[in-house]
Amino acid sequence: MSDFKPAFLIPVYNHGKACMKVVESLAPYCREKGVKVILVDDGNGEETKNCLIQIKNANPDFVDLVTLPRNCGKGGAFKAGTFRAQELGLSHVLQLDADGQHDASRADFFFEKAKKNPSALICGYPEYDETAPSHRKNGRKFANTWCAIVTWEGGITDSMCGFRIYPVAETVAFMKKHGFDQRMGFDIEILVKLIWFGLRYEFYPVKVTYPSDGISNFRVFQDNVRISWVFTRLCCGMFLRIPRLIFRKIKRA
Repeated sequence: MSDFKPAFLIPVYNHGKACMKVVESLAPYCREKGVKVILVDDGNGEETKNCLIQIKNANPDFVDLVTLPRNCGKGGAFKAGTFRAQELGLSHVLQLDADGQHDASRADFFFEKAKKNPSALICGYPEYDETAPSHRKNGRKFANTWCAIVTWEGGITDSMCGFRIYPVAETVAFMKKHGFDQRMGFDIEILVKLIWFGLRYEFYPVKVTYPSDGISNFRVFQDNVRISWVFTRLCCGMFLRIPRLIFRKIKRA
């Protein structure tokens, strides 16, 4: 498809050095395929900001840098990056974490799936190795169950993995009309609301590794409270949408 123009979208907060390695791993693919990388500086301090400028200066042929004046959270950074993708005339963005957790070599497979179904969400679900903390696995089971409840969908394999391809036009149209959590509840809430919005979805595996020296931006108490509040809002939204969800079930059947 000649109008299929994807890019990598990487929100960055406190992962400047790790992001350098991620972009280095993507560079051969980007140059060969003509794929851009959109980095979003999410209100970083000087050290990380300088790392991102170095990445941009070293790869001006495929790296685009969006700088936010203050920290807006993963959701806010994603929004800024997706609007930038639309300005650049791109059709899809593959969201990728800056800390190197995701197996970036899966990108080509995911892009091929997006070509075949360009208006769908192409979502990753994690294949963990021995580095994965048990509480992360258990938390995901809880989140996936609630997402299935509030969407009335049985095919949500994972609701929290950040390795996803979003169709730019549909996602921007959604974001202009609807709000969503700007921080750690972002991946969950935008997935549910885009499904409510009418987007189809597909799930495929991606290897996820937790580096021993990795920096986590997850705040245990505050972010668990935020995620709980996200599910509370989604449950309320589900009750308001019950007639529409029933109609969709009947239509598909």
